[in-house]
Amino acid sequence: MQLKLFILPVKNLGAAEGEMNGFLRAHRVLAVKKEFVADGENSFWTFCVEYLDSAAGAASWPGKGPKVDYKEVLKPEEFEVFSRLREWRKAAAEKEGVPVYTVLTNEQLSQMVRKKVSSKAGLKEIEGVGEARIEKYGEAVLRVLVFNPVPA
Repeated sequence: MQLKLFILPVKNLGAAEGEMNGFLRAHRVLAVKKEFVADGENSFWTFCVEYLDSAAGAASWPGKGPKVDYKEVLKPEEFEVFSRLREWRKAAAEKEGVPVYTVLTNEQLSQMVRKKVSSKAGLKEIEGVGEARIEKYGEAVLRVLVFNPVPA
């Protein structure tokens, strides 16, 4: 965890505001503490931003590692099944009101396709897919994988 302090003068915000917004877009922010300091014409905001550094952020946050184009990584027939899994995942996430990556990540879906998973035991071999996810999503995932298998 890292900290970065920003001071934004009320008078002439421009550059300081742009710097802070650029920083926020480029980092995984954990928390922001803000204070307004009233001093007439010299009033300003202070923001203390708690964030993960890029190395820790990539390892700790879903979807924040290097961007992968699965259409280039997977064979065309694998990508078809991967796409159907993503459609299923999107519907499941919308039904639960959660982000798609909390259901299963793109990397987990691609591993299922690459390894031609066809059973709950096979799902257990996918990193990050434990008993709870298998219990919750296993049957639905296997229906997509088994009824739309990747040719051998």
